Amino acid sequence: MVDSSSARLADFAANLQFNQIPRDVVTRIQWLFLDWYGSAVAGASARSVEVFRKIALEMGPHSGPCQLLGSRKTTSPLFAAMVNAAASHVVEQDDLHNSSVLHPGTVVFPPVFAQAQADARISGQDFLAAAAVGYECGIRVGEYLGRSHYRVFHMTATAGTVAAAMATARLLGLPAAAMRNALGSAGTQAAGLWEFLRDAADSKQLHTAKASADGLLAAYSAKYGLTAAARILEGKQGMAAGMLGEGNEGKLTDRLGERWALSETSFKFHASCRHTHPAADALLKICNETDLDWKSVRKIRVHVYQAASDVLGAVEIPDSIHQSKFSMGFVLALILRYRRAGVSDFTEEALADPVNTVLREKVEMVVDSEIDSWYPRKWGAKVEVELNSGEVPVAVVDTPKGDPGNMLSRDELEQKARRLAQFGGGISENQMLQTIARIWCLPGMDSVKNRFTLP
Repeated sequence: MVDSSSARLADFAANLQFNQIPRDVVTRIQWLFLDWYGSAVAGASARSVEVFRKIALEMGPHSGPCQLLGSRKTTSPLFAAMVNAAASHVVEQDDLHNSSVLHPGTVVFPPVFAQAQADARISGQDFLAAAAVGYECGIRVGEYLGRSHYRVFHMTATAGTVAAAMATARLLGLPAAAMRNALGSAGTQAAGLWEFLRDAADSKQLHTAKASADGLLAAYSAKYGLTAAARILEGKQGMAAGMLGEGNEGKLTDRLGERWALSETSFKFHASCRHTHPAADALLKICNETDLDWKSVRKIRVHVYQAASDVLGAVEIPDSIHQSKFSMGFVLALILRYRRAGVSDFTEEALADPVNTVLREKVEMVVDSEIDSWYPRKWGAKVEVELNSGEVPVAVVDTPKGDPGNMLSRDELEQKARRLAQFGGGISENQMLQTIARIWCLPGMDSVKNRFTLP
């Protein structure tokens, strides 16, 4: 048996028990599940998600135990995980873990939710423990691959495939040896490149769809005996070697069972790429403190870290609603005019609005060495607003709204989920309120099956 960091991570995933998870961490998983569920129903009607729904209904079974959220259609766990993962990433409201630069919920919950809908033996405690495994493993793999990997690869597609596999394998109750094979099969399938941003393409939804489905495939293949690389993460031809990873092995097993990395995960306040949030919060601070009138603004200079420039700099002129969420200029134009950048503010009308275009073009990003030194532990920005009067109000933010140090309250989280449900339109207000109540009851559920199925 190979003793490696990959093996130790897999052993942790196989052996973690619900009663080993602290109560406050369990509560945080419930918060994260609610946030994911709201994001999934909000994105279910998106054009790109409809593509995956059509594929599922054409290539998979026309009915099954698993519901496609936002619709009443059902299919198998594999295709449900694929569709619901795509849906939960499209409105840019799903969670994010800072130091790993991973969106864990959008790849962990779809396969776990699908499997729980398919198997009546899965309890609420099983569900929560599996989600914990997915978050803890995926985050550590993201931290291991690091900044050099993220410059080219979409971490949620790569480390996310491992997260999905480990979560699903834990739900299947795989022993350590099989868990290692699930890890190996997940790692060899992982892929996802940032180039799509330059073309306003839909690949981000493909990334989460495939990561979730491939993770489920890796877990089931291991269940039935398929073997895989024993050192898929750190091996000479493993993920780090082949995907520009930094390869600090200590990151893979960092305080497993002691440091609960999932509790470091942030909740999104604005409905845009997380890299825009520090600047949005800083500009919002200036607006609120000075009663800023957008007509008085000559220029906005945003000091950012390198990764923000790498991702957002690819979008010069946003050509779609989704691409506009990756435009620093467009997001700040919304903040400047409306004091918000919520899920209902990103529209075709807003994209075509000439005032927003003028304001977008006033925004300049510059990489700041001090801001960059904080990243990825802290995501920060400094915003300087040059006014027609010559004044230059400045604000710095290093803990955006939704970060653990500036957390949403439970009421704010519930209100966000209700807004997302209303935006998606596939679930009534009463049904969403019932879903929220059931999520708070998850630890006591004997079976998750049918508890979240919409009539």
